[in-house]
Amino acid sequence: QVQLVESGGGLVQAGRSLRLSCAASGSILRINTMGWYRQAPGKQRELVASITNGGSPNYADSVKGRFTISRDNAKNTVYLQMNSLKPEDTAVYYCNAGVVDTKLFVDDHWGQGTQVTVSS
Repeated sequence: QVQLVESGGGLVQAGRSLRLSCAASGSILRINTMGWYRQAPGKQRELVASITNGGSPNYADSVKGRFTISRDNAKNTVYLQMNSLKPEDTAVYYCNAGVVDTKLFVDDHWGQGTQVTVSS
C-alpha cells in the first residue's frame, strides 16, 4: 500500500510565498513522474507542475516563472515552491505520483489535498 501525505498549505497574502511538500511511503520500488495538481471551486482539476524521476520539470503556463517543482528521490518527496502568489492560485493542491510497487504493479496515487488560499 502506498500513501502520499501533503503539507505546507495555508493562507497568504498576494505576492508572498508558500512551499508544499508531499512524501510518499509504503511498498515503493520506484516512483516515476510526480506532480502537483490543483482544483479551484467550480473548476476542473488541472496540472500545475510535474517532474520526472530524472528531474525534468514541466509547468502550466499560468505558473511558469513563479513556481518551481523539485524532488528528493532518496526521500520519495516532491516539493512545490510557489512565489509571487496570486488570488487566482487559490485552490486545493493535490500531489500525484506514478508508483511501481514491490510487486511490480504500476499505479497512480493521490494525496488528500492541501488548501492554498491567497488573499488580495
